[in-house]
Amino acid sequence: MEVRNLTRAEEEVMRILWQLKKAFVKDILAEMPEPKPAYNTVSTIVRILEKKEVVGYNAYGKTHEYYPLISEEEYKRHEMKQLMANYFDNSLPNLVSFFVKDNNLDTKELDEIMKLINQHKNDQ
Repeated sequence: MEVRNLTRAEEEVMRILWQLKKAFVKDILAEMPEPKPAYNTVSTIVRILEKKEVVGYNAYGKTHEYYPLISEEEYKRHEMKQLMANYFDNSLPNLVSFFVKDNNLDTKELDEIMKLINQHKNDQ
């Protein structure tokens, strides 16, 4: 399934759906921070997510219970690929270099990154 780009509001709704697994619009709204958007706003966002094929639903009369069609991991993977393509010439070394230089990582953080890299190398 092709993952589509989501707006910030759509991502917020998806984060709630990933957390709840399935929910009615009122349940999604209850999890949103103050100031809460209008019920109709959340309903519209969910219908857009449905059109983008990232949300499905079960109908109970006129009421719909929504659930994610993509996992949070799939969406993260898609967003990272987009980020790398748009800003780092599809280069993982460019991405890592940017974060290492820009975030002034301390020795402990660098050690953690090296440990992850070494674990990955050993697994291959």
